[in-house]
Amino acid sequence: MKTNNLCITNTLTRKKEAFEPLHAPLVGMYVCGPTVYGDPHLGHARSAVTFDILFRYLKHLGYKVRYIRNITDVGHLEHDADEGEDKIAKKARLEQLEPMEVAQYYTNRYHAFMDRMGVLRPSIEPLASGHILEQIELVKRILEAGFAYEVNGSVYFDVPKYNASYPYGKLSGRVLDELLATTRENLASQDEKHNPADFALWKKAMPEHIMRWPSPWSEGFPGWHTECTAMSHKYLGQPFDIHGGGMDLMFPHHEAEIAQSCAAYGQEPCRYWVHNNMITINGKKMGKSLGNFITLEEFFSGKHAALTQAYDPMTIRFFILQAHYRSTLDFSNEALQSAEKGLQRLLQMKPALERVKASGNGSLSPALQQLSVDCYAAMDDDFNTPVLIAHLFDLAKMVNSAADNKAVFSEEDLAMARKLYQDFVEEVLGLSSSASEGKSQEVLEGVMDILLEIRAQAKSKKDFATSDLIRDKLKTVGIAVMDGKDGASWKQE
Repeated sequence: MKTNNLCITNTLTRKKEAFEPLHAPLVGMYVCGPTVYGDPHLGHARSAVTFDILFRYLKHLGYKVRYIRNITDVGHLEHDADEGEDKIAKKARLEQLEPMEVAQYYTNRYHAFMDRMGVLRPSIEPLASGHILEQIELVKRILEAGFAYEVNGSVYFDVPKYNASYPYGKLSGRVLDELLATTRENLASQDEKHNPADFALWKKAMPEHIMRWPSPWSEGFPGWHTECTAMSHKYLGQPFDIHGGGMDLMFPHHEAEIAQSCAAYGQEPCRYWVHNNMITINGKKMGKSLGNFITLEEFFSGKHAALTQAYDPMTIRFFILQAHYRSTLDFSNEALQSAEKGLQRLLQMKPALERVKASGNGSLSPALQQLSVDCYAAMDDDFNTPVLIAHLFDLAKMVNSAADNKAVFSEEDLAMARKLYQDFVEEVLGLSSSASEGKSQEVLEGVMDILLEIRAQAKSKKDFATSDLIRDKLKTVGIAVMDGKDGASWKQE
């Protein structure tokens, strides 16, 4: 395993901490996945890419990572509340489909879009509906511990009673008295709760509720928060290393998970809490509830009023990686177009590396070794992808200079540069040409081979007018032709 100087910002302690796995070289990571009732948007992509980077880098360091990312296909009610209609069941009713038909369709869509963005599949992807028995057992344990109560077939977590033994609100920084004051006005039909801050562990299904299972308390369904505690415990034990998700899940979802774990098992679920920040549009959070989201399909097709063009999946990925995961990221076409250009600068390193002719007297090894140190330092500093990308742009300058015969790479230099590209651009950042881009690049390279061959023949016949015409015309479309002792080469400017 590579030397580990990795530090992670732990949301729970609000500090950057050295990463020390509980059972190295094993690492357990649980991330809250999507509720599958609609197509993924840019906000979903940010969370998926963020934890894909953690997954990739931990594996790159030599850890054996068990990465769990759940699929919520039951129990997530409208407005993240304990009353109202199940989000998936509502979609099913509107579309006149079975709820699991809706869940399967959007799960498939989620996978397809994430695959295109280079997001690796998790080690295990459990479904909430596939772990009802585990959730029932969790509720039983919490009842037995005295931190929950049953009313009319529903079971609620007793937050004030829990707060007398454990600090409720330690993750989000919320104070129970303030929560009680702000939630008392929003009780609506929740008068069966003892306290307005209490949350559902199990809900009795109303006659119109489609998704329901038998339990010791009623025929019903689990509360939204129950699934993650039950499934993380099943697959990772307790405590495990990293729990991740979007910052919007910190309260109430992750706060409830901590409470459930402490109540049921006497300890917190994990060692490090990691949260990615929001995507914003004009300073406002992007989300389905606000109606200002843009789906990934719309980004890839360009079919949305806010978009001036279509964007490649890798451009979206690079756009996300240009900001630190803990900072907000504001959408704009200008920012995406800049990301598009930056991505091409990095990806053009690969063909440039193929053009480099190594010689024995290169002297860039110390600079390349320092770049390697700097790249690891960036990732070890809380997965700082913007700084890593800046270092990779420095690598691109060195490679382009060597490809243009303005600098000399030794065989050792060339091997180091190739390894840096492979390790950090491809393996850690997960950046590559998309299938369509790859095909287009193949066609472009084929056409350029033909043009350079025609130009070489013209030069051999001393037809310099034709030779210069080809070079000048290519320059007008952004392709530079460089003449060298080994023949002509080209690059996109």
